[in-house]
Formats: sequence, structure tokens, C-alpha cells
Amino acid sequence: MTDLVLRPCHGPAEFPTLVRIWRGAVEATHDFLTPADVSHYEARVANDYLPAVDITVAEADGVVVGFSGVADGKLEMLFVDPEHRGHGAGSALLRHALADNPELLVDVNEQNPQAVGFYQHHGFVTLNRSETDPDGRPFPILHLGRPPRVSVQ
Repeated sequence: MTDLVLRPCHGPAEFPTLVRIWRGAVEATHDFLTPADVSHYEARVANDYLPAVDITVAEADGVVVGFSGVADGKLEMLFVDPEHRGHGAGSALLRHALADNPELLVDVNEQNPQAVGFYQHHGFVTLNRSETDPDGRPFPILHLGRPPRVSVQ
């Protein structure tokens, strides 16, 4: 990946591209979801979730390769196209969110070890755990944050 650019979302006209990236990323990493589960959430992504967050889009060579969404100091979504994973887009999106929200929080599916490892690699720790997702479905959620930095005097 050469020129990675982060920019604001162009609005609802760009949502179909973001939903496509979301679906590809979920199918690549959320082995615990059934196709019916993926369809259930996909229907809500464009209509409910994307309009509720401040979206940053990652482009590589003019192609959208990932995006993140932040609301009220919480990273609500970060997804990278499976073909572009491991090339820095996710880390760049996370650094951007942290720059704007130093006390950033994020929830991650416990059953998605790749995501858990990604956030741990970036200094996040588990603050709490819920047995179900926000819809009450049986997908445990880890609530992550970064510990405060302690200065040595």
C-alpha cells in the first residue's frame, strides 16, 4: 500500500462501499456469526450504525480500504477490507481516533481473537466484560481502554 490517506466520509452516498468493507471484514474475522447473524447486523449498519458515528475513511491509491466510526469518545467500529489487512490501514485509523480521543474506549467481540490482539498490541486492556452484545445476543463483549500513563518523578 503506497499512499494511505485518511479523510472524512462523503456521507450516505459512500455507505454502500463501507457496508461492503464491513461485510468482508466480518466474514473474514467473525467465525462465530452465522450467515443469518451477519445479515441481521448488515441491515443495521447503513441505516442505524453509520449515521450515528463520525466516520473516517482510509484510502490507498484512491481506493477505500477501511473505515472507523467514533461517537462520544468511543470507537464504535473499525473495519478494513480483507484484501488490505496487515498493511497499516487499521493502525492508522486507530491512531487517528486516539489523537482526537486520548481516552478512547472500544468494545470488541471476545470471540474475535484477531481484533482483541490488535487492540492489545496498541496498548488496550480489558476494563470489563459483558456476557451479551448490546442487543442481548449471546456474543460476549470485552470493554477495552488504555491505562493511564504514570509519570515517574
